[in-house]
Amino acid sequence: MLGLPPSVRIHFATELTDMRNGIDGLRAIVETTLRHDPYEGHLFVFVGKSKDKVKILFWDRSGFVLYLKRLEKGRFQLPVIDARRKHVDIEPAQLAMLLDGIDLNARRLPRWQPPIEKGIDTDRRV
Repeated sequence: MLGLPPSVRIHFATELTDMRNGIDGLRAIVETTLRHDPYEGHLFVFVGKSKDKVKILFWDRSGFVLYLKRLEKGRFQLPVIDARRKHVDIEPAQLAMLLDGIDLNARRLPRWQPPIEKGIDTDRRV
């Protein structure tokens, strides 16, 4: 699992991307197409047209970092996404699965939620 703080979001670009784009080209896509501020410290994930490359762009307070993974065999198994959306947010576990070559279309079990009891103030933490 990736050790990311909960404040960091992972934005997955739904359109396949030209992997010739470097930091500046991907930053421009983040600003114009995804309509996000690339300096917020979130991760922006792009998949190449041949689906064998993934690039992750993020700002680390002193400069941009560009992570590239190329599969030597096979293709990344991308999630099924509504084509009208420019990006979707994914969880760190999903990103780790994607980078490991695991199909993201597996069914996720419902998340457990603690029962809410009557008369207990859930906003107050002790």
